[in-house]
Amino acid sequence: MGTTLQQRMLRFGGVSEPPSTDEAGRISSAGPGAVSGAIGLFIACIVIVLLIKRFWKRTDDSNNNVKASSLRQRPMKNVKAFLQNYGSLAPKQFRYSELKKMTDSFKDKLGEGGYGSVFKGKLKDGRLVAVKVLNNSKGNGEEFINEVASIGRTSHVNIVTLLGFCFEGSKSALIYEFMSNGSLEKFIYSNKSRGAERVLSCGKLLQIAVGVARGLEYLHRGCSTRILHFDIKPHNILLDDEFCPKISDFGLAKLCPKQESIISMQGTRGTTGYIAPELDCRNIGRVSHKSDVYSYGMMVLEMIGGRKNIDAQVENTSEIYFPHWAYNHIALENNINLIGIVEEEEKEIARKMVLVGIWCIQTDPTNRPSMSRVVEKLEGSVHSLEMPPKPYLSSS
Repeated sequence: MGTTLQQRMLRFGGVSEPPSTDEAGRISSAGPGAVSGAIGLFIACIVIVLLIKRFWKRTDDSNNNVKASSLRQRPMKNVKAFLQNYGSLAPKQFRYSELKKMTDSFKDKLGEGGYGSVFKGKLKDGRLVAVKVLNNSKGNGEEFINEVASIGRTSHVNIVTLLGFCFEGSKSALIYEFMSNGSLEKFIYSNKSRGAERVLSCGKLLQIAVGVARGLEYLHRGCSTRILHFDIKPHNILLDDEFCPKISDFGLAKLCPKQESIISMQGTRGTTGYIAPELDCRNIGRVSHKSDVYSYGMMVLEMIGGRKNIDAQVENTSEIYFPHWAYNHIALENNINLIGIVEEEEKEIARKMVLVGIWCIQTDPTNRPSMSRVVEKLEGSVHSLEMPPKPYLSSS
C-alpha cells in the first residue's frame, strides 16, 4: 500500500527516476527541436517514396518498350516459322522491290479492307495480278498465315489462285490472279437510278450461285485438309471476265482434319449479317462447315433479292428482314414480286434460289444441307424442293 509510483516503475520497467525540475525544464525547452526533427524525417520519407516511384516508372516504361518490341517481332517470328514448316510447298516468294515494279509503285488501287489494300499489277510474263498488301497492325501474322496455308493448297476453278507472296522485314503481301469484273457485291444490289433493271439476269445469278457452292463443296470435301472459310459474302466472291465466280479472302479460314466436322474455336468470326448463329451462341449448335452454309444462304438471298437482308430504310416494316418477307411472299405464296423479274423462267429460278437460301439459313445447323446437297438442289427442278421451316431473325 505504501509503494510509490516511482518504486512500481523501477520494479517492472527498470525505469530510472523522473528527472529533476531542472532536467524537466531542459526537456521542455528542447520540445521545438524535436518537432523540427520529426518534420524533417517526414519530408525525407516523402522524398524517398517519390524517388522509388520514379524508379518503378522508369522500370515499367523500359519493360513496356521491351514488350512492344516483342509484340512487333512476334508476327515476323510466327510467319518465318510457318514458312520454314511449309517448305517447298509454299507459293513463289517475291521481293518487295519486285512488288513495287509490278504495281508501278502501287499506283492503281483496286480496293481497301480491314487487313490492307489491293493494287493492280503485272508480272513479267504479262499476266495481270492483284497485290494485297497487308497491314502490320492487324493480328499476329494470322491473316498472312491463313491465306498461304489454306488457299496455297487449293486448286479449283471456283477458288481464286494464289500466285505468290512477299515477306520481307515488316512488309508482307499476297499476289493473286487478277479478276477483271471485281467483286459480286457491285452487281447484285439494286440501284434506284436504274429503275427495274437488273445488272445480272436470274440465269447468270444462278450460275454464280452454283459456282460458289461448288467452290465451298471443294473446300469442305475436296481438299486433303478441310477448309472452313468463315467469311462468305458478296464482297469476297470475285468474278472473271466471263463472270465465273471465285472464292477469295481466306484471312479468317480455319483448317481441320477431313474426318472431323466439328471444330473448337474462341470468339466470333465473319461479317455481321452473314455470321451463323452458333458462332455467337454455342447453345444453338456446334461450329462446323455448316457455318459456311449459313453465310452462303444469306448471300444467295441477297443475290436474288437485290438488297441487303437487313434494311431499315425500306418503306414497309415487314420488309426489313428480307428472309422473312421472301418466305411469306415467295416460298409460301409463290408471289414473285422482285425488281426486274417478269419472265416465268426467271420466276422459277428466283423461287428456287429463295427456297435453297432459306434451307441454308436454318438456325439449327443440323437442318442445313451440305454444300453437295445445295449443288443438287440448285441444279434440280424447283418442283422437287421441299418447303423449309420459316427462318428466325439472327442478331448477327
